[in-house]
Amino acid sequence: MKELKLNHYRFSISWPRLMPTGIKSDHVNEKGIKYYDNLIDSLLENQITPIVTLYHWDLPQVLQEKYGGWHNISMVNYFNDFANLCFERFGNRVKYWITFNNPWSVAVEGYETGEHAPGIKLRGTGAYRAAHHLIKAHAKVWHTYDSLWRNKQKGMVGISLAGDWGEPVDITNQKDIEAAERYVQFYMGWFATPIFHGDYPQVMKDFIGRKSAQQGLGTSRLPTFSSQEKSYIRGTCDFMGVGHFTTRYITHKTQPAGRSSTYFTDRDVAELVDPRWPDPGSEWLYAVPWGFRRLLNFVKTQYGNPMIYITENGVSEKMVCTELCDDWRIQYMKDYTNEMLKDPLTSHMEMVTEIVVPTVCTLSILLSAVFLMFLLRRRN
Repeated sequence: MKELKLNHYRFSISWPRLMPTGIKSDHVNEKGIKYYDNLIDSLLENQITPIVTLYHWDLPQVLQEKYGGWHNISMVNYFNDFANLCFERFGNRVKYWITFNNPWSVAVEGYETGEHAPGIKLRGTGAYRAAHHLIKAHAKVWHTYDSLWRNKQKGMVGISLAGDWGEPVDITNQKDIEAAERYVQFYMGWFATPIFHGDYPQVMKDFIGRKSAQQGLGTSRLPTFSSQEKSYIRGTCDFMGVGHFTTRYITHKTQPAGRSSTYFTDRDVAELVDPRWPDPGSEWLYAVPWGFRRLLNFVKTQYGNPMIYITENGVSEKMVCTELCDDWRIQYMKDYTNEMLKDPLTSHMEMVTEIVVPTVCTLSILLSAVFLMFLLRRRN
């Protein structure tokens, strides 16, 4: 890293490595502490700033087996104990803390589809319940740092949220515009809106509530925050980490609200890709650089222009390579980086060059043609 002249390094601290059972009062593994002490010290000796993620999906197994993992409210306090230990042992040298990396994936793929650990498939409820506790855990850790450590350590606590951009299939169709907005709100807004504004996006509350009622349920499948919880959660972010890779075209598609309603059917959207988009070989990842910039502008306008760090971005390889053949990845990184570097106001200039100028030119040609016909008729 020093040879590459990197000046920051983001890594995660493993909860079970420091607390094998996940519970501080059971046991703290000093060898695990020593490992991270050495790593942090070595980074600083080489003028590399450590950026630490507290949770990148490695829940101690005991907490899953004994309590049900993130479906149990007790995880909020257990995670806070772990975070507090990290602040105590490493906070004199670590100034950037990320509570969770991509909690969307923890909730949806861990407790809804079962693709990731712990492999639970509670469709329509599993993701919402897990996310509710993840958001509360994030807020508690932020408050712990704010009240106990911030004045001494002068650091910051944020969260890293993943988000694909959703672009309306038809930008003149109000239903498509709303569907694209809904897609982003159900993805990144699900976590960002409570953290910045104190509650879930209104569109999530409306759609999940309506679908729940159609199922004959007495209450919404989306949990609710009390007024005290909303105040406690609001504003618990010193910076926002953004993990972004790709984009989808979105159109409205009414999904039937049956007994099998899921997180995905709750959104009433269909996702499409443009066949012209470069395909890197992963079925979910297409290179769409302009979507990155639109997502960043969305974050800026929706959440009060927060400090943003790009915590994840990258691309898979198209082919099996036996030699160094990274041209595709170089192009992807270059294109996405250039979108990030553009000034937000450039969008107005783009509109001028891409829409206004061609329209004015077309109108000028038409007017000239009409004027010419008028002159010819007068002569005749």
